Amino acid sequence: MASQRPGHALDRSPGSSIIAGIVWPAITASGPVGLRDLLKRLDYSQWFPPDQLREYQRVQVQALLRHALATVPHYAKRFAGLDPDNLDWSTFSSLPRLGRPELQERFAALRSRALPHTHGRPVEGQSSGSTGTPIRFLRTAASQFFWQALTVREHLWHRRDFSGKLAAIRVRVEQKNLPNWGSPVATLYRTGPAAMLNVGTDTSEQLDWLLQEDPDYLLTHTSNLGALAELSLRRGVRLPRLRQARSFSEALRPTLRETVLAAWGVQIADVYSCEEAGYIALQCPEHDHYHVQSESLIVEILDADGNPCAPGETGEVVLTTLHNFAMPLIRYRLGDYAEVGSPCPCGRGLPVLRRIHGRQRNMLWLPDGRQLWPSFPSSLWLDIVPIEQFQVIQRSVREIEINYVMSRNLTPDEERLLEELLYDLRMRYVEAAR
Repeated sequence: MASQRPGHALDRSPGSSIIAGIVWPAITASGPVGLRDLLKRLDYSQWFPPDQLREYQRVQVQALLRHALATVPHYAKRFAGLDPDNLDWSTFSSLPRLGRPELQERFAALRSRALPHTHGRPVEGQSSGSTGTPIRFLRTAASQFFWQALTVREHLWHRRDFSGKLAAIRVRVEQKNLPNWGSPVATLYRTGPAAMLNVGTDTSEQLDWLLQEDPDYLLTHTSNLGALAELSLRRGVRLPRLRQARSFSEALRPTLRETVLAAWGVQIADVYSCEEAGYIALQCPEHDHYHVQSESLIVEILDADGNPCAPGETGEVVLTTLHNFAMPLIRYRLGDYAEVGSPCPCGRGLPVLRRIHGRQRNMLWLPDGRQLWPSFPSSLWLDIVPIEQFQVIQRSVREIEINYVMSRNLTPDEERLLEELLYDLRMRYVEAAR
C-alpha cells in the first residue's frame, strides 16, 4: 500500500463507523475488509497538518468523554460539570491527570458500567511492572483492531518484504516455527515463515538459534537486542541474511544503533509502546526519531509545571487513549519521559518525539558470566500478595535484593507464599548456571 497525500479528508461522520462512539478514524467493517479500509484511512491521515489532526482528535475525545462521564464512576466524579460538547484544548489540558497508583487502586471505578456491545467483550491484561508499579487494565476487540492496524502500518512504513523470514525473541512465547508471520500481517498478505524463541533463553543459546534460523528480520526487546549484538561482535559472527532489527519495550540507548550496525550491518526500527495503551509512537521510516500515533491516542509531553514542552525539551509522557471504552485512560501519567522533536522533514503531520527516556531494564548476570533478560510478570505478585510497587536490584552475581511496598500487612500464609515465590525466582535466575 503506497502512501498518498490526501486531497481531502475521508468521511468522519458518526454514521460511517460500525462501532458506537468511534467517530475517527471510522471502522467501517469487521475482519480483513475493515482492516484494509482502516489502513487506507491511516494512509491519508498521516499527512494531515497538525491542526487538522488535532481537530479530529478533539471530535473523538468528545465522544470518549461523553461515554466516560455516563458510564465510568471515576470520571463521573472527577470530571463532574464538564460539558464534552463544548470541549476545547484549554479545557482538556486542565482536566486532572490519572496516575499509575490510581489506576492500580481504582480498577473497579475506572471500568465502564455500560460498554457498547459493538466494542466486544472486555479482556483484562496486566503490565509487566517494569516501572515498579504493576497494573491491571482492560482492552476490547475494538481497541485491538487499532493495534492490528498500527502493527501493519509499521511494517508498511519500513517497506518490509513479507516473503522474508521473521525471527521473534520475546516474553510469553515458546520455541516454535510457524508457516507465516501470524496475525494481523498474514490476515492481509502472504508472508514467509516465522520462528519464535522465549527471551528467557541464555543469550549465547539465542545467538546460536539465530545463526541456525538465519532470518531476514529480527524482533526482540531492546536490551536483549543489545546483548545479542555485543555477543555477536565478541564471537565474530554475523547474521548474513538479516535486513533489519526491530526493538521494543524499553528505551533505546543512543549507542545501540551503532552496535547493531557494527555487528550485523543493519539499521534498527524501534517502537514505543506500553501494554495498557498499545502503540504510542513508531520510528519514522526516514529518520531515527518517532511519530506519535495520533489516530489512536493523544500524547502530551509536560514539564514540571504541567505545561507543554517545546521542541528540544524533555518532559513527562501523559496519554489519552481514544478508542478504549472499557477502561478509558484520560490524561494518564505513564511514568516515562520523552524529548519533543521538531516537525519531520518527511512531511507527516504526526507529532515527533526525538528521544524516549525511561523504562530502561538491564540484563541479569549469572555467576558463570552468562546473561539473561529477566522477566518478573506482575501476575506472579498480584495473585499472591497486594504489592503496590517492587524493585529488583542485582547486588552481585549471587545476590538479588527485592524491595516492595504493600497496601497492608501480610497474613502468615501470604508471607509464606511470598517467600516461596522469591526462592523460586532466586533458583531461576541465580542458580540457573549450575
